[in-house]
Amino acid sequence: MCGITGYIHFNKDKAADGTLLKAMTDCIAYRGPDGEGFYINDNIALGHRRLSIIDLSTGDQPMRSADGKKILIFNGEIYNYIELKEELKTLGHFFKTDSDTEVIIKSYEQWGYECQNKFNGMWAFALWDEVKESLFVSRDRLGEKPLNYAVYHDTFIFGSEIKSVLKFGVPKEIRTELIEIYLALTNIPAPDTFYNNIYKLMPGHYLIVKRGEVSEKKYWDFPQVDEKEMLTDKQTVYAAFATLLTDAVNIRMRSSVPFGAFLSGGLDSSAIVSLMAAQSPTPIKTFTIGFEDKNFDESDLAAEVAGKFKTEHYKSTVLPDDFEKMIDRIAFHYDEPFGDSSAIPTDVVSRFASQKVKMVLTGDGGDEALGGYTAYKGIKVSQTLQRYLPKFLRHLLTAALYALSKCVTGSWRYKLLKMHNSLKTIGLPFYSRMAQQTAFTDLSDIKILTRNIKNVIPVETYFEALLKKCSFKDDFYKLMYVHYMHSLPNDFLVKVDRMSMANSIETRLPFLDYRLVEFMARVHKNVKMPAWELKSVLRNSIGKNLPASVLKAPKRGFAIPLREWFKHTGFDTILDANLQKVNGILDRETVLKIVEENKKGKKDNGNFIWALLQLNKLL
Repeated sequence: MCGITGYIHFNKDKAADGTLLKAMTDCIAYRGPDGEGFYINDNIALGHRRLSIIDLSTGDQPMRSADGKKILIFNGEIYNYIELKEELKTLGHFFKTDSDTEVIIKSYEQWGYECQNKFNGMWAFALWDEVKESLFVSRDRLGEKPLNYAVYHDTFIFGSEIKSVLKFGVPKEIRTELIEIYLALTNIPAPDTFYNNIYKLMPGHYLIVKRGEVSEKKYWDFPQVDEKEMLTDKQTVYAAFATLLTDAVNIRMRSSVPFGAFLSGGLDSSAIVSLMAAQSPTPIKTFTIGFEDKNFDESDLAAEVAGKFKTEHYKSTVLPDDFEKMIDRIAFHYDEPFGDSSAIPTDVVSRFASQKVKMVLTGDGGDEALGGYTAYKGIKVSQTLQRYLPKFLRHLLTAALYALSKCVTGSWRYKLLKMHNSLKTIGLPFYSRMAQQTAFTDLSDIKILTRNIKNVIPVETYFEALLKKCSFKDDFYKLMYVHYMHSLPNDFLVKVDRMSMANSIETRLPFLDYRLVEFMARVHKNVKMPAWELKSVLRNSIGKNLPASVLKAPKRGFAIPLREWFKHTGFDTILDANLQKVNGILDRETVLKIVEENKKGKKDNGNFIWALLQLNKLL
């Protein structure tokens, strides 16, 4: 795991600047504290920071091919590098190192751009081919590793993080028209960034930079299977899933350094730990985060899993101490507004684990593969109500839930409001439902907040464009598509990458093995969720080895009790000080209303207020 950056002047006579390259590389040094490397030749410059995980002695970068004509910088891991290396040897290739980096070079020499389809891993790499005078820039299928780029002053600039592109001198020009999309989604979806002229390379895509032109191409797409051809044999699915996940864990345990696992106490991370323990001759190190508020705490479940699988278990607690430092730290590492508050505990557990290990496996991606979000139940409820309940009765039920929410307090009010918000979208086009249900506060309030911003882009426009690429008819599969094509690459994977790399620790995600993703995309919804049981495939395969308490526990996200923290008077000063810029660009009265509603317990606006705080830092 590393950080990469570089640039190529389109004018061959314009020499690259080594001092500038080092500055672009140094600003992401935390992504690779174990070493640095540079390649400068005429108009091209490539920089690398290394976090050593595999082949500690001979895996330095930039790495040259045997003929010296191809130079590679690489961030990530190719998990099937051992198998690919053996295949390449039979094709006449010789190897000088034991690194997956050299496997990428040899694969490119053998298969050209098609090499991307041979890799099982996570990556962002740039390969300079001196003979072709072209730069080949690739990003992994699902977007685990980031790659930002710009074309500025006849130069192609790229980096693992936006700060490297800005360090080159690309101006930091904010795109205020994206603020509604940000407030609704809590992120800026690819290929856009919050800044003019700076973009994200889409997952499953690659760039060719040659003769002053930049062309983008797709090498992988999420499989959209004919819904009539979905797999329906449960036992076959259970067996195949268990085999795929076991192997995904196995190849992700290849490491030359100490490693462990993040263990939340949920089904996904517990399953990963169970498989790791079965394959490891020594106890697995596990790391969990707890909260003082028991409504958000799963540390007891994590401890039970750790006990069952005899792990070397460590626990830390997230406290509201130094909250203003958290605001600054998150804003620094994301470079653009990022409002997913689970970045905070992800940062804490990454920093905590980095004291013991350099690499961890996580359960991220399990909800997407298994249909594990409660939103899938919401889809089923909506379909049932639409089929059997007349429209006027649905309206009465929706109104009754809202009225009832006014009569209760605490968690019941929040639950009733969530049900109300879901029901009121029944009958709307799917893209409109996604826009309303994704937002952490009323979408109508977001519209009011942004009404003074010129040319603001509605969030519905984003979802409508995304779903035009989706061929699924059933809303269950449409939701799966949105999760893989939007939520994962733009939110969850960004969160994990930035916070793990901020603490110089690598994360590996077995549920995102592309073989498992492609297989589970073919599984029928009634196998994934028979009746109302979420994650049925996992429960009936690997889950059989987990403690009963884990299987029975209600679904919880990696959430943080912000709504409770923001109710305390001690946060009033912090909010006042850190919402001043927001109040200057958004509707101030609506901002105050949202803060006050949360403080009085009328609505759970905690996550949305966090999103406002992050926006404020980057305006």
